[in-house]
Amino acid sequence: MKVLVTGGAGFIGSHLSEYLLKRGESVAVVDELNDFYDPEIKRNNLAEVSRHGNLHFYQTDIRDSRKLAEIFELEKPEKVVHLAARAGVRPSLSAPLLYEEVNVIGTLHLLELCRKFPITNFVFASSSSVYGINSKLPFAEDDPIEKPVSPYATTKRSGELLVFNYSHLYSLPATCLRFFTVYGPRQRPEMGIHKFTSKILSGKEVEVYGDGQSRRDYTYIDDIVGGIVKALDNPKPFAIYNLGGSSPVTLTELIERIEEAAGVKAIRKYLPDQPGDVPVTYADICKAKVELGFEPAVDLKTGLARFVAWYREKIFSGK
Repeated sequence: MKVLVTGGAGFIGSHLSEYLLKRGESVAVVDELNDFYDPEIKRNNLAEVSRHGNLHFYQTDIRDSRKLAEIFELEKPEKVVHLAARAGVRPSLSAPLLYEEVNVIGTLHLLELCRKFPITNFVFASSSSVYGINSKLPFAEDDPIEKPVSPYATTKRSGELLVFNYSHLYSLPATCLRFFTVYGPRQRPEMGIHKFTSKILSGKEVEVYGDGQSRRDYTYIDDIVGGIVKALDNPKPFAIYNLGGSSPVTLTELIERIEEAAGVKAIRKYLPDQPGDVPVTYADICKAKVELGFEPAVDLKTGLARFVAWYREKIFSGK
């Protein structure tokens, strides 16, 4: 099977590509290697992934429809996993047009190519942020999506609607996966767990926004990859699934657990709430369990211990 993975040099994409290569799939990666964070990190990810098989890599912006068409023509993928996006709630507040161009127009370019080529499954990476201000807990896939609170969230919801359009109009098998705060080795450096671990081990202040009682549903990378692969292997006419740990913890508790894993106390600095943040995320994963067989296996304590060990070995030891 030939799989095209957009964003395959990133955190989730590199783990997915590595998994697919290990099980004998042919993988082509499209990634812009932009400077949202140090591109060298992504190059290192690709080098690690390439150790496990013959990876075809294309440094391409998904807004470049002509180049994408050339890649599709050359690679002739059977399935597409679309992970490439401008990520992050807070950065989207200062660059909404960029987020719209990459996350919406870029997705549309890919869907147009999937319409023209014989693609048997399209898997789209969405986000728990689409739920926005949602008073019903846990979040379920059939909840109304009416109050996204950031441009990033809005672009992800727009992407889901475009995927439905193409599934409905052109019979493209397609699945949207709403990820809930993914963490683990190779996590992007600006994400909470990575940033907190870095500052705790370096003796720097950890910035705590609000009163520390906001809650997040954290999901270990291996569980997310497992969910993506199950969606990839089980095409649906159209479906949306939550992929989460389904066990949210407060920000205060998260920092305490990182302290425990690191064996170092954090120096906390309390700051006001940030625009675009939501008070809680909490995945109802019943649908994914029943229809995909998705079952998160790595609890937060275990996952944080693995992440801190990876960080110490790969990053902190070199500082």
